[in-house]
Amino acid sequence: MADAGSAEKRSDSESPKPPQEIVSVTHGRVKIKGNDVPYTVTAGTIVLYEEDSEFKQAPKAKATVFYVAYTRSDVDDQTTRPITFSFNGGPGSASVWMHLGLLGPKRVLMADETGNLPAPPFRLVENEYSLLDQSDLVFIDPISTGYSRAATGENPNQFHQFTKDIESISDFIRLYTTRAKRWLSPKYIIGESYGTTRGSAITNYLQNRYGMYLNGIMLISSILDFQTVEMDPGNDIAYVVILPTYAATAWYHNQLDAKLQLSLSDTLAEVEAFAIGEYATALLQGDSLAEGKRRSVVRKLARYTGLSERFIDQSNLRIDLMRFTKELLRDQQRTVGRLDSRFVGIDRDPTREAFEYDPSYAVIHGPYSATFNDYVRRELKFESDEPYEILTSKVRPWKYDKHENQYVSVTEALRSAISQNPYLKVFVASGFFDFATPYYATLHTFNHLGLDQTLRNNIVIKHYEAGHMMYTHLPSLAELKSDLEAFISQTKNV
Repeated sequence: MADAGSAEKRSDSESPKPPQEIVSVTHGRVKIKGNDVPYTVTAGTIVLYEEDSEFKQAPKAKATVFYVAYTRSDVDDQTTRPITFSFNGGPGSASVWMHLGLLGPKRVLMADETGNLPAPPFRLVENEYSLLDQSDLVFIDPISTGYSRAATGENPNQFHQFTKDIESISDFIRLYTTRAKRWLSPKYIIGESYGTTRGSAITNYLQNRYGMYLNGIMLISSILDFQTVEMDPGNDIAYVVILPTYAATAWYHNQLDAKLQLSLSDTLAEVEAFAIGEYATALLQGDSLAEGKRRSVVRKLARYTGLSERFIDQSNLRIDLMRFTKELLRDQQRTVGRLDSRFVGIDRDPTREAFEYDPSYAVIHGPYSATFNDYVRRELKFESDEPYEILTSKVRPWKYDKHENQYVSVTEALRSAISQNPYLKVFVASGFFDFATPYYATLHTFNHLGLDQTLRNNIVIKHYEAGHMMYTHLPSLAELKSDLEAFISQTKNV
């Protein structure tokens, strides 16, 4: 009995075994612009450890990060070959969306050019628009997303916050770059949605913490200043910058008058001028706005949004996003999407104030989930019985520790990074039909970045006739590929 008790006591006091790094290496080929591109794929995990110079025992593991890396295999000198680190947003999203939608050598096959839901079962096809011909690619799943997990005994909530998220992904990028001997390669970051918030902060962190200077950062559906999207009482700027997206959405669904339906670009130019001028002025005046002027603004808002004057008047000139998604096509008993307002949904209750689901997420959730889960095991030979967390709520509540009692903003981090590294270039992609990160909000953000005049040409902004994941729209995917290729070509040797 005494021996058994001693054994039990020793077992209880033992430290948990450190996680093991798992790596699977496979090979493939893809045709891009008619050229055969051979590549090596590494799907695996890297263990991150506590940074402590006073270790008296083995370093303490804090997390395991899952990644998929594509390296072009017909390149003799990798030091001249660009490398791009990619992640999505959420927070809580894995890197699957840009992996299988935009950048990687395989892409999800949607039903048509618009990006509609195909009938299951779903499948991958060769991605002739992959960026692999221009850059090696590393897709990173933030901790608690994909297969990335906190180490045994570690509280995963410590990583579900602004600062620790930046630190952990930066640690991964540094470690991968070191092991792969890529410190002298042209280096890029590409982030989508909250991944642009993350990416801008990481760019600054990598410079200041590790002396890792990047050639460029690519921001897909950008959100750098949360004040531009939070429709809080007293924050009128969010209503101003979303108005052009309301107009674009009404245009797409043929809800505007005949003149405004003729040209999307002409209509948006007119709406933008009204938004930043007459509309913004009216909102700033609040209750002191003259009645005659108010009626004029109501009429113009109705004309530009396709909503009734009564609805706009009762909304006090401030149209809530979720109400718009329900109101625009209410007479048809249809809703429009948040991530991509081209898509429509059907609710059980047509009288409610907001949609019961986002139809633009519904069309991508199934195809991307199924194809990745098959691809990672069947072709990449990485086996795990853990669920691959595509878009998880386990990171909630997400903590913005450095931004308590203020709107989250990383504009100063990006401005500082460019000012210290004037060779750092920024590519920004926005979709006209994106309500999550409205294109005019992005323009507003970069118009207020505060860059010195000599550095303003470091920013390139492009727009696409699609939504948040503009690459689900095949013509936009082709256009975006061409723009990203040009951006890397122009910045890798600067």
